[in-house]
Amino acid sequence: MKKFNFRKVLDGLTASSPGGSSSGGSSSGGGIGAGSGSVHPGGTAGAAGTPRDEIQEILSSDYFQICKTVRHGFPYLPTALAFDPVQKILAVGTRTGAIRILGRPGVDCYCQHESGAAVLQLQFLINEGALVSASADDTLHLWNLRQKRPAILHSLKFNRERITYCHLPFQSKWLYVGTERGNTHIVNIESFILSGYVIMWNKAIELSTKTHPGPVVHLSDSPRDEGKLLIGYENGTVVLWDLRSKRADLRVYYDEAIHSVDWHHEGKQFMCSHSDGSLTLWNLKSPSRPFQITIPHGKIQRDGKKPESCKPILKVEYKTCKSSEPFIIFSGGLSYDKACRRPSLTIMHGKAITVLEMDHPIVDFLTLCETPYPNEFQEPYAVVVLLEKDLIVVDLTQSNFPIFENPYPIDIHESPVTCTEYFADCPPDLIPVLYSVGAKHKKQGYSNKEWPISGGAWNLGTQTYPEIIITGHADGSIKFWDASAITLQMLYKLKTSKVFEKQKLGEGKPTTEIVEEDPFAIQMMYWCPESRIFCVAGVSAYVIVYRFSKHEVNTEIVSLEVRLQYDVEDIITPEPEIIPPFPDASSQLPSLKSLSGSTNTVACEGTMKDSIPCLSVKTRPVRMPPGYQAELVIQLVWVDGEPPQQITSLAINSAYGLVAFGNCNGLAVVDFMQKTVLLSMGTIDLYGSSDPYQRQPRSPRKNKQFSAGLTELTDSPVSLELERCKSPTSGKDHVNGHCTSPTSQTCSSGKRLSSADVTKSNRRGPGRPPFRKAQSAACMEISLPVTTEENRENTFSRSRSSSVSSIDKESKEAITALYFMETFSRKNDSMVSPCLWVGTGLGMVLIISLNLPATEELRQTEPVMVSPSGTVLTLKGAVLTFSCLDCMGALIHSPYEVWRDPNSIDDSEKTRKRKLVMYSPSSSQDMGDHQFAVICSEKQAKVFSLPSQTCLYVHNITETSFLLRADVVTLCNSICLACFCANGHIMTMSLPSLRPMLDVNYLPVTDMRIARTFCFTNEGQALYLSSPTEIQRLTYSQEMCDNLQDMLGDLFTPVETPEAQNRGFLKGLFGGSGQTFDREELFGEASAGKASRSLAQHIPGSGGIEGMKGAAGGVIGDLARARLALDERGQRLGELDEKTASMMASAEAFSKHAHELMLKYKDKKWYQF
Repeated sequence: MKKFNFRKVLDGLTASSPGGSSSGGSSSGGGIGAGSGSVHPGGTAGAAGTPRDEIQEILSSDYFQICKTVRHGFPYLPTALAFDPVQKILAVGTRTGAIRILGRPGVDCYCQHESGAAVLQLQFLINEGALVSASADDTLHLWNLRQKRPAILHSLKFNRERITYCHLPFQSKWLYVGTERGNTHIVNIESFILSGYVIMWNKAIELSTKTHPGPVVHLSDSPRDEGKLLIGYENGTVVLWDLRSKRADLRVYYDEAIHSVDWHHEGKQFMCSHSDGSLTLWNLKSPSRPFQITIPHGKIQRDGKKPESCKPILKVEYKTCKSSEPFIIFSGGLSYDKACRRPSLTIMHGKAITVLEMDHPIVDFLTLCETPYPNEFQEPYAVVVLLEKDLIVVDLTQSNFPIFENPYPIDIHESPVTCTEYFADCPPDLIPVLYSVGAKHKKQGYSNKEWPISGGAWNLGTQTYPEIIITGHADGSIKFWDASAITLQMLYKLKTSKVFEKQKLGEGKPTTEIVEEDPFAIQMMYWCPESRIFCVAGVSAYVIVYRFSKHEVNTEIVSLEVRLQYDVEDIITPEPEIIPPFPDASSQLPSLKSLSGSTNTVACEGTMKDSIPCLSVKTRPVRMPPGYQAELVIQLVWVDGEPPQQITSLAINSAYGLVAFGNCNGLAVVDFMQKTVLLSMGTIDLYGSSDPYQRQPRSPRKNKQFSAGLTELTDSPVSLELERCKSPTSGKDHVNGHCTSPTSQTCSSGKRLSSADVTKSNRRGPGRPPFRKAQSAACMEISLPVTTEENRENTFSRSRSSSVSSIDKESKEAITALYFMETFSRKNDSMVSPCLWVGTGLGMVLIISLNLPATEELRQTEPVMVSPSGTVLTLKGAVLTFSCLDCMGALIHSPYEVWRDPNSIDDSEKTRKRKLVMYSPSSSQDMGDHQFAVICSEKQAKVFSLPSQTCLYVHNITETSFLLRADVVTLCNSICLACFCANGHIMTMSLPSLRPMLDVNYLPVTDMRIARTFCFTNEGQALYLSSPTEIQRLTYSQEMCDNLQDMLGDLFTPVETPEAQNRGFLKGLFGGSGQTFDREELFGEASAGKASRSLAQHIPGSGGIEGMKGAAGGVIGDLARARLALDERGQRLGELDEKTASMMASAEAFSKHAHELMLKYKDKKWYQF
């Protein structure tokens, strides 16, 4: 435990003079001076004037370690599906080389192939706790699932042939592998060695056939006789190969390409699906032609001709029932004349044909059956359908085929995620309250059966504090998720678009909209869990304040309009000498509006739009169900034909009753209790005489044409994220030695950019709210992937140091961070008062004083006075976050109002006075005579002593990159500063000394999505959106890393394999010889020989004994370890045998050669040599 003694730090230092101008003194004493290069990282500067008690910092580097915990959501770009019918777990493979294994709720495992190659096919070793994956790089992998983090035991890389299909018979250790050349190889699953037994394509087809049959598209052994292998070739040829005699038993031909094949359980018939939308049923007794041909969705021709062809049937499954007709289930096969028909799954049961239309294309499907044995009645009970963006399970036991309610959080991406927030250790009553209001919106019509994917085991673990994740979406919806104990379950969904009028069809786009698509996209969220106040900022430059209520209410939505204008033209002198006067009271306190006039203020083309909001708020009374109910809508309006700029920062405080937000034009503060605008001021005006920069007058406005849509898409492949904002790398600004942030750049008049301009605009660094000025959620999925290496380098790796010596003539200083707090606003303050801390894109920090009415009664009627204090502090780069510590170094939480139901039926609840909590429960009531202000920008962090405003500590975090996110968080009953940098580094620093404790290059920012959604929270946790459909959670806490194994679910649980049904005497006699087939004898090295070494290369996996360390404890884990150790021992003994035999052969050859030499020279004399 390290101790820092403030007495030593401050010895010999003199206090700043309290006299003189407060604004000027602040600027010079704690502002520009503190930002100079004379202060070393971790060093000290300035003086606080009086000795301080020593502060003990508990945290050290031993408390930190980074590891990924769990991934939630739908597997991105799925390609393959597999199911273990005994363990009842499901595996999904993806195009990015990932595998997700799902069981009962809470059992959700993510693993990744190192190569990143797409997963072609997955095969479970049924009830063995293992999985085989085939990848697009022609490699087979064997995964061990008997541990909580699956690992690869073996890999086999094919060098000369491409893998197209795999089949592993039930309870067999020999895997059949079909290739693109039409050959079939056999792999031993235990050793992952290729057998010498090969079925060559030219042996399988008839010698008279002149053409190649194409790749192998199907392999399966006959249910009747395991010694017969059915091989399907792409061109329509199917061969039943006798493995014992090594010849074809029968061959069938069809003139349409084959996509899939499936057996009848008796092994006498099989069904094929074809490219013309037909299904053919073949009987082994008459292979010359199909027993039956059907085109299920083809129109029957009047003249008796063959029905017209349809789209290909990509897969068919033929499943039998003991008590009813068989099920024939297939995907595709629809008629070509119905182009608008959605992808569908067809279920044929007897004479009934049911078509289930899907919302997304079908990737794969599997029929879940009661038995794992292929030679028994299958008794199907459900169908798992894997879609491109969804996973559904259909109940086959009910005639209307309802779907099961999905317990997994796979609808995160229902609308693209635009922002995220994460709250750990929040009030425990929030989760049940949110669930109670969200449960009332549950959909009806689901199957009443239990979710069939119920394998694995999961327990709550030791981590019990409540966690909530909030996601904002492109359609204006917001979802609250219960994220406790590394699970995820949706609690409540809020639709913010309901406060606005819907655009009527046929009217065309309203001319006031600044976003062409998704005008309701959520850009920023601010939540106070204690008071349950919730605030959102939308992409169309609006802010909505919500209160939580358990009761339904019908009410009108109150709205305000705010003008935020940036006029530099009127400034003649380079630096104003006086603080500009505030607007008069009438403009500060406009009359209440419900935007009734906004609907008829839409200007026609050609007239200048002014004082018009982008969207129209509903004017009629609106029914608001229990949950979050809109209290106030605040909209920025058009000014002199220029659209409102998007909001870059947001903060709300329930105790003060104020909401503040800013953009690149300025700052607005609104009293949401009295519904009045208190402050609407340009950023420059906030400085008054404290402005440290020489600002030149801006040239007259040039382009006052109509606004370009924020989501306008051009032919350019790059992101159009910041269409109206200039790149920091294209026109590098340098302001008095400070690197400017992306938020300090130009926000122009909505001009349309050329392709070159768009490329430049894409170079802006990614980030938190400041970086989202012109990013619409609608183009997120299109624009997020960085298309070229050059763009990736430009976006994330370029140094953002600057070279130009003056402010760009059109640059605007965006408000990037806001923070309400009880603190010292001026140097000579003796007691704390309500303040608003304002951070800008140029690294400036302004403190605004808030003068609140003295009593609760006056608060409802008297105006709140808002005035800049004159205090200015400075840092390098855009300000990201603020925090406040008391004199003992403990975190001071912002004041809040204890929640009460605004619509309560109980009169005593309605009339009850507001209960305010002004101090943090963790700190004493007496905060002492000073505080510490922690301020972090995208380049450095500083700790100031208040009220002296002396910079005590400064840490230059990065020179070549910039921070995307910084948060002051609690960990192990202490606090630290957690940072995420654009170069991929995750860092933590102690407080207040800013001592580095963790710096790991962990997460390369390869995508804007990561930058936009990354966030830290308490207890050492963080998350980001790893793909458009998945949330990745990680921890930077050593304690949680140590306990992670206990929190993860078990994929494998000991389950008895069901016994096979008794075969009758006659069936055993005449039903084939499948039970006497010995694959080991046929495929083993003794009879089949060794395969060519050049054909495939065996690669030992990382899941050996080391990988087993994380396996579940107990008998199963011990058995798995013992079995693996035996396998490895056997492998090593085998290698030793080979080496011994080689040495013996070499020794024998040497002995023979020596004997011959001895005989040759036996009778020779010494002089004859």
